[in-house]
Amino acid sequence: MTAQESGTTAAGTETLRERLLASLVTARDRTTLLTSCVEDPDLTAQHSPLMSPLVWDLAHIGNQEELWLLRNVGGREAIRPDIDVLYDAFEHPRSERPSLPLLPPEEARKYAAEVRGRALDLLEGADFEGGSRLTEAGFAFGMIAQHEQQHDETMLITHQLRTGPAALTAPAHEPVPPYTGPAEVLVPGGPFTMGTSTEPWALDNERPAHVREVAPFWIDTVPVTNGAYQAFIADGGYDTERWWTPEGWAHVRRNSLKAPLYWRREGSQWLRRRFGVTEVVPPEEPVLHVCWYEADAYARWAGRRLPTEAEWEKAARHDPVTGRSTRYPWGDADPGPEHANLGQRHLSPAPAGSYPSGQSPLGVRQLIGDVWEWTSSDLEPYPGFAAFPYREYSEVFFGPEYKVMRGGSFAVDAVACRGTFRNWDYPVRRQIFAGFRTARSESA
Repeated sequence: MTAQESGTTAAGTETLRERLLASLVTARDRTTLLTSCVEDPDLTAQHSPLMSPLVWDLAHIGNQEELWLLRNVGGREAIRPDIDVLYDAFEHPRSERPSLPLLPPEEARKYAAEVRGRALDLLEGADFEGGSRLTEAGFAFGMIAQHEQQHDETMLITHQLRTGPAALTAPAHEPVPPYTGPAEVLVPGGPFTMGTSTEPWALDNERPAHVREVAPFWIDTVPVTNGAYQAFIADGGYDTERWWTPEGWAHVRRNSLKAPLYWRREGSQWLRRRFGVTEVVPPEEPVLHVCWYEADAYARWAGRRLPTEAEWEKAARHDPVTGRSTRYPWGDADPGPEHANLGQRHLSPAPAGSYPSGQSPLGVRQLIGDVWEWTSSDLEPYPGFAAFPYREYSEVFFGPEYKVMRGGSFAVDAVACRGTFRNWDYPVRRQIFAGFRTARSESA
């Protein structure tokens, strides 16, 4: 049953309750894995000034759950009001957080567990009808599950940044035949419905649904691969100014960029470090850990461009037969393991061309999962946007400073990934699990 189908009958209410419980438990199991696979010194250390100590994320997860579920939804008294300021993401930048009097690991675990126990009690008796917007369709519980999974992805980024022996394991991808299909797909021009007004747990920046007109364009069938990106490097891509925006070229020169983050050259091979393991860069995988400037430069070198956010969403959601926008490229059903590489089931992207069951009606593959995909668009509100439940989730980030990414990555859980989900970051960011695909106008 999809989220929309969770109705107002008693059976529908219980189905919704079970769905919320499963989402919360799945998130907490992943948090536990990410914070129990290393010793306490690794939890309290700052592995990069770009990231928080893992123990900060752990207690922040509990604090947000207490704030929104126990206090706002349940009307309960605060358990630890004294730590609110420590775990307010807007009060202290990441670089300052190690100097704060943070809860030590065991205390952070106990706090998060106590909050979760009370939140599950609240969920048991929650009324999802006739209350506030926070409780309607279980929004607040769904928001908290998404929030925890987003921090789980952040913690996985921290694990990638940490040095030392591998602490995480996951199964390798099943072998797939090399992709030999068409390199690009034509997306027809015309209107389509972008965003959503019906997805019950959609966040404010995904709303409301509105009609966008998009000219016909071509888009890569699969994300740009490591092998294709190596050709850009070999052709002097990082040494040729004309492929870069002025800001991008300055960034490349200032930081001496020569390849994606975690890559190094050894003889005739490119190697990469992946979660504590050094390995040959697999040419068939989507390229990962490139910033927006690198993605944009590659696209120019290839005689193409990055897709706009609207183009990306039309390629992912528009069904030209019915004319409607689906929840996912494959339809309205929730993601299954046959559709996409999500939820940290693996610790890398799947080879390009994988997951044919998850392709769009037009045949575009891997739009969901594997790698976040940079678009050419700045983060802007949709027409009719209204901040909810707090303006700091989206509104304070609107503007030209941030570029939009779409589609999720292998590090994203299904609860925090859908055809309308929007992510964003500074165009210089490379530690995130981001890659890209390219596009061109029909006439180009």
